[in-house]
Amino acid sequence: MAFLDLTFPRNIAGGVTGGPERRVDIVSLSSGEEERNARWKHSRRSYDASLGVRDADDLAEVVALFEEAGGQLHSFRFRDWSDFSSASTRKNPPSATDQVIGTGDGSQTDFLLVKTYGTLTPYVREITKPVSRSVLVALGGSPQASGWSVNPSTGVVSFVTPPGNGVQVQAGFLFDVPVRFDTNMIATDMAFFDQSEGRGVGTLPEIPLIEVRE
Repeated sequence: MAFLDLTFPRNIAGGVTGGPERRVDIVSLSSGEEERNARWKHSRRSYDASLGVRDADDLAEVVALFEEAGGQLHSFRFRDWSDFSSASTRKNPPSATDQVIGTGDGSQTDFLLVKTYGTLTPYVREITKPVSRSVLVALGGSPQASGWSVNPSTGVVSFVTPPGNGVQVQAGFLFDVPVRFDTNMIATDMAFFDQSEGRGVGTLPEIPLIEVRE
């Protein structure tokens, strides 16, 4: 298995449904109280791409990616249009001070991009598939135009010179989700696209996608 630096068609992704999932075990006690335990440390996202397919050309793009990815074998990029930026709102473009990704100690040069959700019990999500040309970096609130690079396949920002002790390392970015197909077959029903029979005849194939943590 491998990660292929390919992107699920973004025009189709705009019609996809899905989002993050968490697994929690809940035990109801005889007293009426509950015990809850998180089975997963991190959430995992899953999507249904079938609703984004609007015509036969869209379906052909998905089938081509399915074949190139070897079905469920290889992972690839997916743009989750509900959550794809380091900015606090979708109206704001990324800025270099959006997210704190670490604190310098005078020796560490590599910092993984992360996005933090919430403030009371914040959840820190690792971002491993940034859009490289979108990444901005700041040290102590000051944007840095050079002296660093980012690996778009791992989300690691590497500095030429280690940030000083106690200096906040910040970043802004756009990002994709690494996913794979979660089905062995795309059952194509061309009757759905047969204009002679009327649009909507037949059914769309199921196209499930699931986030990959590698």
